[in-house]
Amino acid sequence: MRRNHKVRSHSSADRNGPDRFLGENLSFAASEAYKLLRTNLFFCLPVNGEAACRVVGVTSSVQGEGKSTTSINLSYMLAQDGKNVCLIEGDMRAPTFTSRLKLKNKSGLSHVLAGMKTNPEEILCSALHPNLKVLSSGEMPPNPAELLGSERMATLIELLRKMYDFIIIDLPPITVVADALTVAGTVDGMLVVVENGVTTKRELDDAMHRMDVVRDKILGFVITHAENGKGKYGKKRYGYGYGYGYSNSGKEQETE
Repeated sequence: MRRNHKVRSHSSADRNGPDRFLGENLSFAASEAYKLLRTNLFFCLPVNGEAACRVVGVTSSVQGEGKSTTSINLSYMLAQDGKNVCLIEGDMRAPTFTSRLKLKNKSGLSHVLAGMKTNPEEILCSALHPNLKVLSSGEMPPNPAELLGSERMATLIELLRKMYDFIIIDLPPITVVADALTVAGTVDGMLVVVENGVTTKRELDDAMHRMDVVRDKILGFVITHAENGKGKYGKKRYGYGYGYGYSNSGKEQETE
Protein backbone atom coordinates (compact mmCIF):
# COMPACT_ATOMS: atom_id res chain seq x y z
CA MET A 1 0.00 0.00 0.00
CA ARG A 2 1.28 3.48 -0.81
CA ARG A 3 0.34 6.71 0.92
CA ASN A 4 0.43 9.94 -1.05
CA HIS A 5 1.63 12.75 1.20
CA LYS A 6 0.66 15.61 -1.09
CA VAL A 7 -1.22 18.38 0.68
CA ARG A 8 -4.88 18.32 -0.29
CA SER A 9 -7.28 21.24 0.00
CA HIS A 10 -10.77 21.87 1.31
CA SER A 11 -11.75 23.69 -1.86
CA SER A 12 -15.13 22.01 -2.44
CA ALA A 13 -16.60 23.71 0.62
CA ASP A 14 -15.55 27.10 -0.79
CA ARG A 15 -16.80 26.39 -4.31
CA ASN A 16 -20.07 24.71 -3.49
CA GLY A 17 -21.22 26.44 -0.31
CA PRO A 18 -21.66 24.45 2.93
CA ASP A 19 -19.29 21.52 3.45
CA ARG A 20 -21.19 18.45 2.29
CA PHE A 21 -19.41 16.24 4.81
CA LEU A 22 -20.61 18.18 7.87
CA GLY A 23 -23.78 18.43 9.95
CA GLU A 24 -27.11 18.30 8.18
CA ASN A 25 -25.39 17.80 4.81
CA LEU A 26 -24.26 14.29 5.74
CA SER A 27 -25.63 11.31 3.84
CA PHE A 28 -28.08 9.07 5.67
CA ALA A 29 -25.46 6.33 6.16
CA ALA A 30 -22.88 8.76 7.53
CA SER A 31 -25.42 10.42 9.81
CA GLU A 32 -26.43 7.05 11.28
CA ALA A 33 -22.78 6.13 11.82
CA TYR A 34 -22.14 9.32 13.81
CA LYS A 35 -25.31 8.73 15.83
CA LEU A 36 -23.99 5.28 16.73
CA LEU A 37 -20.70 6.87 17.77
CA ARG A 38 -22.67 9.30 19.95
CA THR A 39 -24.55 6.44 21.62
CA ASN A 40 -21.35 4.50 22.25
CA LEU A 41 -19.83 7.60 23.81
CA PHE A 42 -22.73 7.79 26.28
CA PHE A 43 -21.98 4.21 27.36
CA CYS A 44 -18.22 4.83 27.63
CA LEU A 45 -18.62 8.02 29.66
CA PRO A 46 -21.81 7.76 31.76
CA VAL A 47 -22.89 10.87 33.65
CA ASN A 48 -21.81 10.98 37.29
CA GLY A 49 -24.13 13.57 38.77
CA GLU A 50 -26.64 15.92 37.19
CA ALA A 51 -24.13 18.61 36.22
CA ALA A 52 -21.41 16.28 34.93
CA CYS A 53 -19.58 17.42 31.79
CA ARG A 54 -17.60 14.98 29.69
CA VAL A 55 -14.40 16.10 27.94
CA VAL A 56 -13.27 14.07 24.91
CA GLY A 57 -10.10 14.47 22.87
CA VAL A 58 -10.06 13.33 19.23
CA THR A 59 -6.76 12.44 17.58
CA SER A 60 -5.30 10.13 14.93
CA SER A 61 -2.06 8.39 14.03
CA VAL A 62 -1.07 10.63 11.12
CA GLN A 63 -2.46 13.46 9.05
CA GLY A 64 -5.48 13.24 6.79
CA GLU A 65 -7.42 10.47 8.55
CA GLY A 66 -10.54 12.57 9.18
CA LYS A 67 -10.18 13.50 12.86
CA SER A 68 -11.40 17.08 12.40
CA THR A 69 -14.42 15.92 10.40
CA THR A 70 -15.12 13.38 13.13
CA SER A 71 -14.79 16.02 15.87
CA ILE A 72 -17.18 18.39 14.12
CA ASN A 73 -19.82 15.78 13.26
CA LEU A 74 -19.72 14.13 16.68
CA SER A 75 -20.22 17.56 18.25
CA TYR A 76 -23.12 18.23 15.89
CA MET A 77 -24.81 14.93 16.74
CA LEU A 78 -24.45 15.58 20.46
CA ALA A 79 -25.96 19.04 20.00
CA GLN A 80 -28.78 17.57 17.92
CA ASP A 81 -29.52 15.24 20.85
CA GLY A 82 -30.13 18.24 23.10
CA LYS A 83 -26.69 18.44 24.69
CA ASN A 84 -24.89 21.75 25.10
CA VAL A 85 -21.58 21.23 23.35
CA CYS A 86 -18.34 23.19 23.11
CA LEU A 87 -16.04 22.17 20.26
CA ILE A 88 -12.44 23.30 20.69
CA GLU A 89 -9.96 23.40 17.81
CA GLY A 90 -6.88 22.25 19.68
CA ASP A 91 -4.99 21.74 16.45
CA MET A 92 -3.28 25.12 16.35
CA ARG A 93 -0.67 24.04 13.80
CA ALA A 94 -3.03 23.22 10.92
CA PRO A 95 -6.44 24.78 11.69
CA THR A 96 -9.41 24.30 9.36
CA PHE A 97 -12.49 25.16 11.43
CA THR A 98 -12.68 28.84 10.44
CA SER A 99 -12.94 28.11 6.72
CA ARG A 100 -15.00 24.93 6.94
CA LEU A 101 -17.52 26.31 9.45
CA LYS A 102 -17.46 29.86 8.04
CA LEU A 103 -16.51 31.39 11.40
CA LYS A 104 -16.04 35.15 11.53
CA ASN A 105 -14.20 35.59 14.83
CA LYS A 106 -10.42 35.63 14.30
CA SER A 107 -9.60 35.28 17.99
CA GLY A 108 -9.48 31.79 19.42
CA LEU A 109 -7.83 29.27 21.70
CA SER A 110 -4.29 30.59 21.26
CA HIS A 111 -5.40 34.06 22.35
CA VAL A 112 -6.98 32.66 25.53
CA LEU A 113 -3.99 30.50 26.42
CA ALA A 114 -1.56 33.36 25.75
CA GLY A 115 -3.54 35.64 28.08
CA MET A 116 -4.65 37.95 25.27
CA LYS A 117 -8.33 37.12 25.88
CA THR A 118 -9.53 36.66 29.45
CA ASN A 119 -13.17 35.77 28.75
CA PRO A 120 -13.53 32.82 26.34
CA GLU A 121 -17.31 33.32 26.17
CA GLU A 122 -16.71 36.48 24.13
CA ILE A 123 -15.03 34.58 21.30
CA LEU A 124 -17.14 31.42 21.16
CA CYS A 125 -18.93 31.11 17.81
CA SER A 126 -22.17 29.38 16.91
CA ALA A 127 -21.95 26.76 14.16
CA LEU A 128 -24.18 24.11 12.58
CA HIS A 129 -26.62 23.92 15.53
CA PRO A 130 -27.96 26.30 18.23
CA ASN A 131 -26.59 23.98 20.97
CA LEU A 132 -23.08 23.95 19.49
CA LYS A 133 -20.42 26.56 20.27
CA VAL A 134 -16.98 26.54 18.68
CA LEU A 135 -13.68 27.87 19.98
CA SER A 136 -11.40 28.04 16.94
CA SER A 137 -7.63 27.78 17.16
CA GLY A 138 -6.88 31.48 16.73
CA GLU A 139 -3.51 32.59 15.36
CA MET A 140 -0.80 29.95 15.24
CA PRO A 141 1.49 30.38 18.28
CA PRO A 142 5.20 29.45 18.33
CA ASN A 143 4.62 26.96 21.18
CA PRO A 144 1.33 25.03 20.72
CA ALA A 145 2.33 22.03 22.87
CA GLU A 146 3.34 24.22 25.80
CA LEU A 147 0.09 26.18 25.62
CA LEU A 148 -2.07 23.05 25.50
CA GLY A 149 -0.26 21.64 28.52
CA SER A 150 -0.38 24.90 30.46
CA GLU A 151 -2.29 25.78 33.62
CA ARG A 152 -4.37 28.20 31.54
CA MET A 153 -5.63 25.27 29.44
CA ALA A 154 -6.60 23.32 32.55
CA THR A 155 -8.34 26.41 33.94
CA LEU A 156 -10.19 26.96 30.65
CA ILE A 157 -11.48 23.39 30.61
CA GLU A 158 -12.67 23.65 34.21
CA LEU A 159 -14.52 26.87 33.36
CA LEU A 160 -16.19 25.33 30.32
CA ARG A 161 -17.13 22.20 32.29
CA LYS A 162 -19.53 24.38 34.27
CA MET A 163 -21.24 25.59 31.09
CA TYR A 164 -21.52 22.53 28.83
CA ASP A 165 -22.56 18.88 28.79
CA PHE A 166 -19.77 17.89 26.41
CA ILE A 167 -16.44 19.41 25.40
CA ILE A 168 -14.87 17.93 22.26
CA ILE A 169 -11.23 18.83 21.57
CA ASP A 170 -9.83 18.27 18.08
CA LEU A 171 -6.11 17.48 18.54
CA PRO A 172 -3.15 17.01 16.15
CA PRO A 173 -2.04 13.51 15.13
CA ILE A 174 -0.13 11.63 17.81
CA THR A 175 2.86 10.57 15.71
CA VAL A 176 3.37 14.03 14.18
CA VAL A 177 3.67 16.23 17.28
CA ALA A 178 3.29 15.78 21.05
CA ASP A 179 0.43 18.29 21.46
CA ALA A 180 -2.30 15.69 22.03
CA LEU A 181 -0.40 14.08 24.88
CA THR A 182 0.17 17.36 26.71
CA VAL A 183 -3.59 17.91 27.03
CA ALA A 184 -4.42 14.28 27.89
CA GLY A 185 -4.52 15.03 31.60
CA THR A 186 -7.46 17.40 31.17
CA VAL A 187 -9.71 15.05 29.15
CA ASP A 188 -11.93 12.23 30.38
CA GLY A 189 -11.24 10.08 27.33
CA MET A 190 -9.61 9.94 23.90
CA LEU A 191 -10.97 8.77 20.56
CA VAL A 192 -8.44 7.65 17.94
CA VAL A 193 -9.44 8.06 14.29
CA VAL A 194 -8.17 5.42 11.83
CA GLU A 195 -8.69 5.62 8.07
CA ASN A 196 -9.90 2.36 6.60
CA GLY A 197 -7.54 0.84 4.05
CA VAL A 198 -4.97 3.63 4.36
CA THR A 199 -3.65 3.82 7.93
CA THR A 200 -0.98 1.13 8.30
CA LYS A 201 -0.41 -1.23 11.23
CA ARG A 202 3.01 0.36 11.73
CA GLU A 203 1.51 3.86 12.03
CA LEU A 204 -1.17 2.70 14.45
CA ASP A 205 1.34 0.73 16.54
CA ASP A 206 3.53 3.83 16.72
CA ALA A 207 0.58 5.93 17.87
CA MET A 208 -0.39 3.40 20.54
CA HIS A 209 3.19 3.23 21.79
CA ARG A 210 3.24 7.00 22.20
CA MET A 211 -0.12 6.88 23.99
CA ASP A 212 1.06 4.31 26.56
CA VAL A 213 1.00 6.91 29.32
CA VAL A 214 -2.69 7.64 28.67
CA ARG A 215 -3.78 4.17 27.49
CA ASP A 216 -6.41 3.93 30.23
CA LYS A 217 -8.11 7.00 28.71
CA ILE A 218 -8.50 5.57 25.20
CA LEU A 219 -12.24 5.12 24.66
CA GLY A 220 -11.94 3.40 21.30
CA PHE A 221 -11.26 3.81 17.60
CA VAL A 222 -13.30 5.54 14.90
CA ILE A 223 -12.92 4.01 11.44
CA THR A 224 -13.34 6.55 8.63
CA HIS A 225 -14.06 5.88 4.93
CA ALA A 226 -15.39 2.42 5.78
CA GLU A 227 -17.27 0.35 3.22
CA ASN A 228 -21.05 0.77 3.47
CA GLY A 229 -22.16 -1.61 0.75
CA LYS A 230 -22.32 1.11 -1.93
CA GLY A 231 -18.69 2.02 -2.14
CA LYS A 232 -16.94 4.30 0.32
CA TYR A 233 -18.51 7.16 2.21
CA GLY A 234 -16.66 10.41 1.89
CA LYS A 235 -14.23 9.83 -0.94
CA LYS A 236 -12.83 13.28 -0.42
CA ARG A 237 -9.71 13.28 1.75
CA TYR A 238 -8.85 16.03 4.18
CA GLY A 239 -5.12 16.70 4.13
CA TYR A 240 -3.08 19.04 6.31
CA GLY A 241 0.33 20.56 5.80
CA TYR A 242 2.22 19.54 8.92
CA GLY A 243 5.92 20.18 8.90
CA TYR A 244 6.85 18.71 12.27
CA GLY A 245 8.89 15.53 11.93
CA TYR A 246 6.77 14.18 9.06
CA SER A 247 7.52 14.08 5.36
CA ASN A 248 5.52 16.62 3.40
CA SER A 249 7.61 16.66 0.26
CA GLY A 250 4.81 15.57 -2.04
CA LYS A 251 6.57 12.29 -2.87
CA GLU A 252 4.96 8.92 -2.35
CA GLN A 253 6.50 6.76 0.36
CA GLU A 254 6.33 3.00 0.80
CA THR A 255 4.24 1.79 3.72
CA GLU A 256 2.97 -1.61 4.73
